[in-house]
Amino acid sequence: MKSTGIIRKIDELGRFVIPMEMRNKLDISSNDSLEIYVEGTTIMLKKYQPDCVFCGSSKNVTPYKGKNVCEKCLNEMKNLK
Repeated sequence: MKSTGIIRKIDELGRFVIPMEMRNKLDISSNDSLEIYVEGTTIMLKKYQPDCVFCGSSKNVTPYKGKNVCEKCLNEMKNLK
């Protein structure tokens, strides 16, 4: 893991600010959801992007009847008819 040299303090409510440079680089905007998980002793933050229930792709995903389906799989389902 590469260190970026940026250090932030956590406030009394457990919050910290992700620097603008990192948000821009990772295309994280206001109101985006972040996935938070632990790997060993490391806290990981990842922009949440729901995956397609059929192929696992996170590109061009659309909700369909409560499930996330990518454009490719939607087209494949249309062609089955």
